[in-house]
Amino acid sequence: MALTTHEFESPDVAARAAQAAQSGDLLGEKLILNMGPSHPATHGVLRIVLELDGEVITKAIPDVGYLHRGDEKIAEAMQYNQFVPYTDRLDYLAPLANNVAYALAVEKLLGWELPPRGKAIRVICCELARISSHLLGLGAYAMDVGAMTVFLYTFTEREKIYNLCEMISGARFTTSYTRIGGQTRDLSETTIAAIRKFLTEVPAAIDETEKLLSRNRIWLERTRDVGIITKEQAIDYGLSGPNLRGSGVDHDLRKKHPYLDYQNYEFDVPLGSVGDCYDRYTVRLEEMRQSIRILHQALDRLPDGPINVADRKSFPPPKTEVLTKMEELIHHFIIHTEGPDVPAGEVYFGAENPKGELGFYINSRGGGTPHRLKIRAPSFVNLSILPAILPGHMMSDVVAILGSLDFVMGECDR
Repeated sequence: MALTTHEFESPDVAARAAQAAQSGDLLGEKLILNMGPSHPATHGVLRIVLELDGEVITKAIPDVGYLHRGDEKIAEAMQYNQFVPYTDRLDYLAPLANNVAYALAVEKLLGWELPPRGKAIRVICCELARISSHLLGLGAYAMDVGAMTVFLYTFTEREKIYNLCEMISGARFTTSYTRIGGQTRDLSETTIAAIRKFLTEVPAAIDETEKLLSRNRIWLERTRDVGIITKEQAIDYGLSGPNLRGSGVDHDLRKKHPYLDYQNYEFDVPLGSVGDCYDRYTVRLEEMRQSIRILHQALDRLPDGPINVADRKSFPPPKTEVLTKMEELIHHFIIHTEGPDVPAGEVYFGAENPKGELGFYINSRGGGTPHRLKIRAPSFVNLSILPAILPGHMMSDVVAILGSLDFVMGECDR
């Protein structure tokens, strides 16, 4: 008599099969799948090792480091201003904000405070960078999920910000605009007028994006109740920025630890309630509107006066004096070859960047170069949540979850 397959099974296997069928679990062989590092939906060279049971994720391990450039070690061999261009390449979608965060850390060590006009210009730079980063983040996120039109709207507005960056700094992408103690140059009236014009145009694009997505059935099904991060998880994993606030945690460094006189600006901190992909989308959408609100205030109250600190010992003299006086020329040469005379000590400063808290720890033994420099990259910390939230989702949900976290591998690997 021929034997059936069931006759080969032990009672234990049959019992586990029946239990698995009731619970919805599978007993099939697990599949290991590499997602990335050369994958468009991973937003850079991120590799995620997925363990799959069918199409359900049972384990996820993010593997980073493919873009590692050793920025922190490079900083130890450079004087402080020479490292500014390297900060452009951290979150390369918001170089103006990176420049400011780094400069504020060094200035904290020096005990410097910028004059009011210098602070206002930095606020303008940071909020333009926030809008630019969120525009690209939302556009790429929507395209990952299948909404191509949104990307075209957001990228058009971002191109206008690039034009403004060129007017502000002379460069479109890697700006290197900030210096320790100030900026390379002041804002012209033409630039201010162009920023005002942009602020009247971009709200329509944000509203159009909201119309295209917020009640779109496909968007809702791909983002609602997907990738939920609870308040407790967000805090335990050290998340920051929109990913933290999307889970309902009211924490924004511009409010909690104000810098650049942010306490004098009126703006709201948008929060989510569920902590899913949809909440993180709505938080970024509203953050852009709040940045527009801050920019209007900064331009309306932009004071006259100097934009750089008045410390003539550690800050280069004005160019006109460098070209006409021997002492100033020597002073200029010493500062640009040896760096500013920074006192010994250690300091940490964190700024509210578009991706979250970008922090710089500097250990100085005096002189013009840091002894040690460490970067708290928000994207690196935010990606640590993936092993906790990906299991239990379908493989297709990974794309939506990654897009909602809005990370950039430049600062993650640094």
